[in-house]
Amino acid sequence: MTSILSGDYCVHRKVCLDLPTVRKFAKQWRLAFATIYSSRAITTSAKKTKKFPRKSPSYTLLSIHDEDQSTRCYQPTSFAIDQSQLTKLVKEKDLHHLQEFGGVKKVASTLETDVSVGISGDPVDLSRRQNAFGVNSYKKPPAKGFFHFMFEAFKDLTIMILLVCAGLSLGFGIKKNGIKEGWYDGGSIFVAVVLVITVSAMSNYRQNRQFEKLSQVSGNILIDVIRKGRRQQVSIFEIVVGDVICLKIGDQVPADGLFLQGHSLQVDDSSMTGESDHVEVNSNHNPFLFSGTKVADGYAQMLITSVGMNTTWGEMMSSISRDNSEQTPLQARLNKLTSTIGKVGLAVAFLVLIVLLIRYFTGNTQDENSSQEFIAGQTTGDDIINSLVGIIAAAVTIVVVAIPEGLPLAVTLTLAYSMKRMMADQAMVRKLSACETMGSATTICTDKTGTLTMNQMKVTKFWVGKNFVAENAYSSASKYVLDFIQEGVALNTTGCVYKLSLGSEYEFSGSPTEKAILSWAVSQLSMDMEEIKKRCEVIQVEAFNSLKKRSGVLIKKSVDDSLHVHWKGAAEMVLAMCSSFYDGSGIEKDLDKDERMKFEQIIQGMAASSLRCIAFAHKQVSEEVTKEKEDGKKIQEDGLTLLGLVGIKDPCRPGVRSAVQACQDAGVNIKMITGDNIFTAKAIATECGILRPGDDASNGAIMEGAEFRNYTPVERLQRVEKIRVMARSSPFDKLLMVQCLKQKGHVVAVTGDGTNDAPALKEADIGLSMGIQGTEVAKESSDIVILDDNFASVVTVLHWGRCVYTNIQKFIQFQLTVNVAALVINFVAAVSSGHVPLTAVQLLWVNLIMDTLGALALATERPTRELMEKPPVGRTKPLITNVMWRNVIAQATYQTAILLTLQFKGGSIFGVDEVAKRTLIFNAFVLCQVFNEFNARKLEKKNVFEGIHRNKLFLGIIFMTVVLQVVMVEFLKRFADTERLSWGQWGACVGIAAASWLISWVVKCIPVTPIFSYLGSKSKKLVRKIVHRN
Repeated sequence: MTSILSGDYCVHRKVCLDLPTVRKFAKQWRLAFATIYSSRAITTSAKKTKKFPRKSPSYTLLSIHDEDQSTRCYQPTSFAIDQSQLTKLVKEKDLHHLQEFGGVKKVASTLETDVSVGISGDPVDLSRRQNAFGVNSYKKPPAKGFFHFMFEAFKDLTIMILLVCAGLSLGFGIKKNGIKEGWYDGGSIFVAVVLVITVSAMSNYRQNRQFEKLSQVSGNILIDVIRKGRRQQVSIFEIVVGDVICLKIGDQVPADGLFLQGHSLQVDDSSMTGESDHVEVNSNHNPFLFSGTKVADGYAQMLITSVGMNTTWGEMMSSISRDNSEQTPLQARLNKLTSTIGKVGLAVAFLVLIVLLIRYFTGNTQDENSSQEFIAGQTTGDDIINSLVGIIAAAVTIVVVAIPEGLPLAVTLTLAYSMKRMMADQAMVRKLSACETMGSATTICTDKTGTLTMNQMKVTKFWVGKNFVAENAYSSASKYVLDFIQEGVALNTTGCVYKLSLGSEYEFSGSPTEKAILSWAVSQLSMDMEEIKKRCEVIQVEAFNSLKKRSGVLIKKSVDDSLHVHWKGAAEMVLAMCSSFYDGSGIEKDLDKDERMKFEQIIQGMAASSLRCIAFAHKQVSEEVTKEKEDGKKIQEDGLTLLGLVGIKDPCRPGVRSAVQACQDAGVNIKMITGDNIFTAKAIATECGILRPGDDASNGAIMEGAEFRNYTPVERLQRVEKIRVMARSSPFDKLLMVQCLKQKGHVVAVTGDGTNDAPALKEADIGLSMGIQGTEVAKESSDIVILDDNFASVVTVLHWGRCVYTNIQKFIQFQLTVNVAALVINFVAAVSSGHVPLTAVQLLWVNLIMDTLGALALATERPTRELMEKPPVGRTKPLITNVMWRNVIAQATYQTAILLTLQFKGGSIFGVDEVAKRTLIFNAFVLCQVFNEFNARKLEKKNVFEGIHRNKLFLGIIFMTVVLQVVMVEFLKRFADTERLSWGQWGACVGIAAASWLISWVVKCIPVTPIFSYLGSKSKKLVRKIVHRN
């Protein structure tokens, strides 16, 4: 449409002409042409005179409609319905309004959606829909910026006191010595404080960004959508209005929409309404589906009508601020430890403050010129205040060093680092606490399918009646029976078959079992799924779930309007529903006791070969029987005729046996919980190494879920530890086992993929859901998502969990050594000489090395093989072990002895003045921490350099620390209050620090003595108190 002329006043006349009409009425067409020609002439004339008339003449607006071209000549956002109308239709759940509009089919047509093949899905169409109706994402509150973390760090009380001291010192220093010389003391403290805060804020900011990224990845759900008639998976963020979505049990509804078709659909909308009852959704009474709800039962197709911020869920989520500051149990324990150490440091600092004040006012302290600092009646007020500020700053700085602020930082760093590495190792952490808890796991309850096996299923055996049918001999089987089997496969399934073009390969969608059966039916039975669907109408469906282990469908044939029931599921369960069977010739025979036993032997034989056994059954029913069943909504499930059996092979994953062995060597018990029958379960468990020679049902190692369920609570507790394999288990059996194991004191990890696994995943200490086969309900109930569904990835998570715990212990040992040494040295020196040997700036530098750089160096150690050679840590073992106490006391004693010797005899030993002596003490103290970082890498091993070449970050931090220390001593004399040292003095400092390696080697040869056991028992009691309070 084109505007010919614009002016102050415009009159629009719209003429809509179809081309066939134009051909009949040539006069009207000529009139239109004349109007256009005249309008152009007026426009040209106006341009030449550059004067437009005050009132423009009316003009004609033409819209010439060509039916053949209509699909190509639309406006970019032209839909016959807008977002407000769609929102009113769905959000208000107004069924009457929807019916007045024309129903769901009418909504689909206005959105230019073909309900059977979906939208085209090409980039132009997707862009047009996004422009018209928005994208499927919601606005999130802005992420915390760097300055937020800076501000949080500034709010620390000790930091604020130090800044006040720095300001006072700066003011008095400038007043006394002028701005050129007087700014050094206060300015140095201020710069050091800002440096510590900046590094800490930078580290917290980076970890927060890391958690944000992982949160985005965890929200990227794949959705089944139909586009161009093809069922495919797309990201939830790429869903657009008009899309046709396939929903099944456990799926999250990705956006608001309307029910198109499906069976037995029930949704859990507790996330929206808080009500726990499931809501039935159907086309007659309640076709409304809302984003954020979960599919509890059945399956369906839905039409998307609102996405992103136009949904109720989007509005709600945009107002929720996601807080990534989740505190893990280990962080809570460390905060208690930090508080305890901080109180000790505060007490020491207070004593130092009192001693220094007493010594100062009694005239027992001297300045740099050996003159008495305070003389009553002679010392000026400015000098007194300046000295007091220095004393207070020294005491506060001791508090800063004493409070191990690096402990929570170390946990955050090691968790963030391990989360990033675990993501690369196919494990996505949803809850931080799971990282550390996994290190304490004593039992792993694992699924079979897809976790221990490859989930690449293929039908390898087929039986019609008691006759085995070879792969190339299907023609020998009765066509009558094969036709029924094809109907059962094509109609009793949630999967589908798609073929792009005549010569292309078939594509199968659905669960691995469904895909295997569909592939077999198409390739071996020449099944035409579309043709079968045209011949039959599905009336009622009972969807498969892990509790029933079967699915059924009631159909009507269009040829004769006859009604038929088809069932498919676990072989022994379907067999129990049958009273007859078809033999190889298609003759129906009674299924008496002897015949039933023969079929059970066939099933057991396939199961012993690690095959999953699926049975097909059928029955023609009368309309009267169907009407009787309508009230209960049940499909007939007795008196069926067995059609055939298939055996599906799912090979074990490569390397799963070694992964199971690695867990067992690490003291972790592996229990397999599966829905398969006991013979299949035993075969797979033996192949994977879960069952050992001699393990069977007689000694309690193998058990069926029903048997375990029927025990009394006392009997379950007695037997649960012996069980290695539980077959034919329901999700409730899995939950019972987890509860029993936790009562026995185990730390339990559980894998699960189904909606019904959610209770067990939540009950377990660590819930592990499957990323490929897992439903959204299972994933949301879990702590960690195993992205490749591989048991080897579960072992990797265990490895990383132990690594996190050990890295924290390494840092605690390193931190405690520095704390003890710094507090003792400063206290003894203050009491004896009236001066602390380390200035505020020097102590802040030590704090930076110890807290931030030390945490970064030790918290990023990668897992080692020896971690899997130790037994699990368990729930109550203390963080600070006897071995750690031994190492801390040895190193702290050595450092204290050496540095106090330098404090009292360093001047005479090295022949230096007071400033050089303090520099020696500072340099030796810092280098001791650098060398002790190597010792902290190995808590028990004597060789502390093992594998160090693989940790480039550790080596980089050590190198950077040494370089900065050289700069502090040699080039920042005024800033750090140091004196340049000679090569000999540097050599002496390095030698003193290097001796800590020898001491570490000697100490590790000493067994843990009773004194360390006593300290360990004390720390254990402290941990029990903390756990009891929590």
